[in-house]
Parts: sequence; C-alpha cells; structure tokens
Amino acid sequence: MNLRVATPTTLVVDERVEKITVQGEDGSRTLLPRHIDFVTALVPSVMSYVPADGHEEFVAVDEGIMTKAGDDVLISVAYAVRGPELGALREMVERHLAEGGEREKVVRTALAKLEASIVRRFMELGD
Repeated sequence: MNLRVATPTTLVVDERVEKITVQGEDGSRTLLPRHIDFVTALVPSVMSYVPADGHEEFVAVDEGIMTKAGDDVLISVAYAVRGPELGALREMVERHLAEGGEREKVVRTALAKLEASIVRRFMELGD
C-alpha cells in the first residue's frame, strides 16, 4: 500500500507499507494489502505502520480523515509528528503542546485587547 500522511503544511510520511493501524472514532483499524476501500474520521492518537523492511514506525496524529482507495491510503490531519520510538514521540508531542499553549495565550491576549479597543470605540461614538 502507498501511505501518505499529510498536514496542511507538511508531507510527514510518503512510502510503501505492508500494514497500517489507526484509531478512528469507531475504534482501532488495521489495514493490510487488498483491504476494502473506505473512509473514516480519525481521533488524536498514535498510529503505526510497517514499511517493507518490517520495522514498525509510529506517528502521532491529531484528528483528521483517512481515505483508502485501491492501493492508496491518505491520512489528512491538522498535526502529525513522526517519531523513531514511542518514548521520543511522546516527548515531541508534549513539546508541541507546550508551544501551542504559549501561542494560544498570545492569541487570546491579542483578541482581548482587540475586543477592548472595539468596545472603547463604540462607547466613544455614543458620547
């Protein structure tokens, strides 16, 4: 099977694989060659796949969509990070979440300032 894992900005995985295991909203799925075609919504989880060399690899994925059509499997998610092993992958995800939390605080602060400015201007119009 041809596996592609893509985010809006990056192609995280693009290789030939023998097996894929993902977590959908309806539970875990394992795809093998000649599996039926289908589409499923993915939940934030760790997916695994086995390339031709037989060594299992891992990718942490955010929510998204997986489509299987013929020999092609496309996974489209908001965020994905590929790790050599589960321990390293966990650290990478935790770092991303911490950075995302900081960015979210900055955005929230900027929005609060913008809202305050809009309210202040409306009040000035009423005077």
